Amino acid sequence: MSKGKIQIYTGNGKGKTTASLGLAIRALGNKMKVGIIFFDKGGNFYNERKILDKLNIEYKSFGLVRMNKKGFRFKNTKEDILEVNKGLEYIKECYKKDFDILILDEINTTIKNKLLEEDKIIEIIKNKPKKLELILTGRYCTDKIIELGDLVTEMKEIKHYSHEGIKARQGIEY
Repeated sequence: MSKGKIQIYTGNGKGKTTASLGLAIRALGNKMKVGIIFFDKGGNFYNERKILDKLNIEYKSFGLVRMNKKGFRFKNTKEDILEVNKGLEYIKECYKKDFDILILDEINTTIKNKLLEEDKIIEIIKNKPKKLELILTGRYCTDKIIELGDLVTEMKEIKHYSHEGIKARQGIEY
């Protein structure tokens, strides 16, 4: 097994989580052990988890139920902050497991949303096991975190149908 790297998927365009999940499927096909930690995507609205269960990919979501049938909630609660910190502790537990790939979905947005300080994410990156491929997704990745990445992809929105009033669609966006 080669030395693990840091991959970052960021930017305002659609496809950051999708790219990381595609990587997870590819790795699973190569008999690699994959773990996923979802930040900022709590609730039962994300149907890709049904497939993750069938594929036996270990994942855990840390709260932040920001989406419901009415749309998204953007205001932080005390519970949100507690959940994110539980997620940080769980990352440390995952480091003790024998994962080949660990995806931290939407962790980049936790800084912008004032749920985590940048230094905590930098510490997570610097303390990762050497063989582990660590994937960070989410908009608003900071320059310091980008500097630590070995592969950084910015998803750039050119055009999006949401600007024409089309709401998030089940099976496409969640």
